Amino acid sequence: MTLPQEFTEYTSRLFGPERWERFLQSFLQPTPVSVRINPWKTLENPFPNAEPVPWCQQGFWLKDRPPFTADPLFHAGVYYVQEAASLFLDYVLRQVVTGPVSALDLCAAPGGKSTLMRAALPEGSMLVSNEIDRRRANILLENILKQGHPGVLVTHNAPKDFAKTNLIFDVILTDAPCSGEGLFRRDPTAVNEWSPQNVRFCAERQRGILRDIWPCLKDGGLLIYSTCTFNTYENEENVRWLAEELGADILSVPVVPDWQITGSLLTNWQQPVYRFIPGTTRSEGLFMAVLRKQGGKNAFSTLPSSLRAQLKKYPFLHLLSDGIPQPESKGREQIPSVAQALSLSAQEADFPRVELSLEESLRYLRREALKLPNSTPHGFVLVTYQGHPLGFVKNLGNRANNLYPKPWAIHNL
Repeated sequence: MTLPQEFTEYTSRLFGPERWERFLQSFLQPTPVSVRINPWKTLENPFPNAEPVPWCQQGFWLKDRPPFTADPLFHAGVYYVQEAASLFLDYVLRQVVTGPVSALDLCAAPGGKSTLMRAALPEGSMLVSNEIDRRRANILLENILKQGHPGVLVTHNAPKDFAKTNLIFDVILTDAPCSGEGLFRRDPTAVNEWSPQNVRFCAERQRGILRDIWPCLKDGGLLIYSTCTFNTYENEENVRWLAEELGADILSVPVVPDWQITGSLLTNWQQPVYRFIPGTTRSEGLFMAVLRKQGGKNAFSTLPSSLRAQLKKYPFLHLLSDGIPQPESKGREQIPSVAQALSLSAQEADFPRVELSLEESLRYLRREALKLPNSTPHGFVLVTYQGHPLGFVKNLGNRANNLYPKPWAIHNL
């Protein structure tokens, strides 16, 4: 892979010779593969010989990359394939959040950090997972529903939409759209799209996003800012701008030296920030900072218990899921939804269950018809793999109509 000349000149100076050489060598090595187990669905690791990621309670590195699409447990939300650096959010949240909170993941698609957030936040918390792009919002919705936690609401809004409301959050994660330098090793598209002009554009757009959402963070509330890029324009300089222009204190999170996390690379500015660099850390690229909003006048946030109701007060907010799965109406018939099947709040006694083999599960996930055991009651049946729900079929006796969502169906297996 040929890196852009401007990127090479700038980043080699930023990293320094030794760190830059390790970064280049990382392109010759296999990309690390990591997953995060969904603690709401299992506490057992389905991957033998996996190695724990030390900064995430449910994170594991795998020795190689299995065909995840061919694993029904992946589709059941038992685990999420997630890059190791982004798992650092788990450690950060457990360090700085000590009680139930109302939280917002502002730029949430495809959903890795949102599903991690809900697992890391204390019991009783409520999370709004938001994505401005409609296509990506649908992907986010699918991943949130598969994880199954009812304490996550999915929305499709611009940051300025939230500023029009009276919603005030205790914690806001802004994993901002960026120039993507940290993804170069695994994504050639990110390399082709990079330019100095795009870096500057991203830095300004990030400030606009932060400025729009800042009124929705309570005084004393926490903002976690992250990118998947290296340069200081989108990272340290935006954090410094946040502190100086919007009024925030930059918080320090204690980390273990063996993790090889890099601090600030901005000259004469040594505030606590956290940078993951391939070749130095066992991960792709990530930058993260934790800030606390100054001031004490706005002492009250939106209570987690009322966040769902409060969100529904604003008809201009596009709510894709309120966390409470409902059946779908088709004429006079109420058809159970896949959200009901995958939700942790589902009642096991509501529907008969049939356990599928691996081959049958893959047929189901391809939306093919199934033949269930003769003893299976007619009507709607919940199908499972290794005890984990996958979705519903309608058993007609001679066959079972597949109700798995068409956009979720797997192909080429």
